[in-house]
Amino acid sequence: SNPLHGEVHQDMGQPLCHYFIASSHNTYLSGDQLLSQSRADMYARVLQAGCRCVEVDCWDGPDGEPVVHHGYTLTSKILFRDVAETINKYAFIKNEFPVILSIENHCSIQQQKKIAQYLKEIFGDKLDLSSVSTGDPRQLPSPQDLKGKILVKV
Repeated sequence: SNPLHGEVHQDMGQPLCHYFIASSHNTYLSGDQLLSQSRADMYARVLQAGCRCVEVDCWDGPDGEPVVHHGYTLTSKILFRDVAETINKYAFIKNEFPVILSIENHCSIQQQKKIAQYLKEIFGDKLDLSSVSTGDPRQLPSPQDLKGKILVKV
């Protein structure tokens, strides 16, 4: 493969909504949507392949620990904490542009609080806690402004 294809040759200073963003659906699944294994290392794989938006389907798990899996199916369950740690480790190896966590939330308030705690603990300063209060997409920050940041979309 041509190493030049990994470089960015465009203006990354426009509002985030001006770009197509490489996204992954059911990122945690190693195969089909009904029976396959959920694996945290799937996040490492897609992030290193250039994906910048990953999906995390969160459900109440045992012992107060939120889990990630495809709900109402026979896919296996993995701990949310393990997913967050994998994302933290691999998010910015290939490039520094922001990573968006697309969280599909099916958790009780108690386990949502646990998710928030893990996001803050694991991502630390990388977690972008600024909120966009305007309805005007032209006011969104740019990929350049958000380098090295993890954004949460719920």
